[in-house]
Amino acid sequence: MARVERFAFHVPSLEELAGVLQKGLKENFADVQVSVVDCPDLTKEPFNFPAKGICGKPRIADVGGVPYLIPLVQKEKVYDLNTVAKDIELPGAFILGAGAASSKVLGINAEFIPIVQTKSEKKPAVNGSYIAQINPADKGCLLEKYSSKYTDCEFGLLANLYASEGQPGKVIEVKANGRTGELNFVTCLRQTLEKHYGEKPVGMGGTFIIQKGKAKIHIMPPEFSSCPLNTDEDVNNWLKFFEMKAPLICQPVIVSRDPGFDLRVEHTHCFSHHGEGGHYHQDTSPDSVQYLGYFQPAELLFRIDRPQETHPVGRD
Repeated sequence: MARVERFAFHVPSLEELAGVLQKGLKENFADVQVSVVDCPDLTKEPFNFPAKGICGKPRIADVGGVPYLIPLVQKEKVYDLNTVAKDIELPGAFILGAGAASSKVLGINAEFIPIVQTKSEKKPAVNGSYIAQINPADKGCLLEKYSSKYTDCEFGLLANLYASEGQPGKVIEVKANGRTGELNFVTCLRQTLEKHYGEKPVGMGGTFIIQKGKAKIHIMPPEFSSCPLNTDEDVNNWLKFFEMKAPLICQPVIVSRDPGFDLRVEHTHCFSHHGEGGHYHQDTSPDSVQYLGYFQPAELLFRIDRPQETHPVGRD
C-alpha cells in the first residue's frame, strides 16, 4: 500500500476567485474575462469526456513524482487510477490531469493524458485517456486514444490529477486573449492565486482550450535515459520539443503554494483531434493566442507515495 497524506485546501467562493483571477490575468493578457457560469457539457465536442462536468467533491492527487523518473528511472513505480480513486476517498471519481504512461503496459516511455471515469460498484471504468509518444517512423508526435490499444487504467512514475464526481454545476470560466506578459497561462493562474492567498494554499483543476495560435509542447523519448539526468539542462536536452497548433484541449492541475508535501505545483497535458498532444509549456503566438477555460477549486489534497529522496530538477 502506498502512503497517503491528506491536506485541506483553503477554498474561496467562486465569485471571489473570479475577481482575483480577473485582476491577475490582466497583468499578463490583453483581453480577460473571468466569470461564474454553468459548466458546459463536457461529453460534447471538443472535449468528448466520459463525464458531463468537473463538480462534486473536487480534490487533487499528486502521485509519485519526478524523482521516480530522474536522475534515473524507477520502472517498478506503477499505479492504477481506480486505486487512486479509492485512495482519495472518491471511488468512481472522474479524473483529469497529467502524468507518465506505464512503461510496463506500453513497453516504452510516453506522456499520459488521463481522462477517466473510474470504476464504481455499479459501473466499469470508462477510459477516455490519450497517449502522446515519439513516432518511431518520423520522430514526430504520435497521439493515440489509450482505449484503442489497452483495457487497463494504469500509469507510471508520476501524475498530477484533478478528481471530482464529474457532475454539472457552477464553475469559473476564464477567457484570456493576447498574451502581453512572459508567464504562460497556467503559471499566471497559479502565481495570481499564490500572490493573493499567500500562506493559504488553493488548489484548482479543470480543462482549457487553446483556441487559436500555437504552443510549445514536449514529449518524453521512448527510451528512459541511461545516463543520470542531474540538471534542468540535462532534462531539456533529453526531452523532445515541438510547436503544436490549436485547438489543443488541456488538463491543468494547479496548487498555489506547496504546503510541504514536495508537490509539483503545476502540471498540464493536452490532446487534440488533429494528432498532436503532450506536456504544455507556453503558447508561441502571444499576439493571436486565445484561451478558454473552466476551473473549480479543490477542497482536498492527497499526496500518494511521496518520494523519500527528492530534488527540484525537471518540475517545469
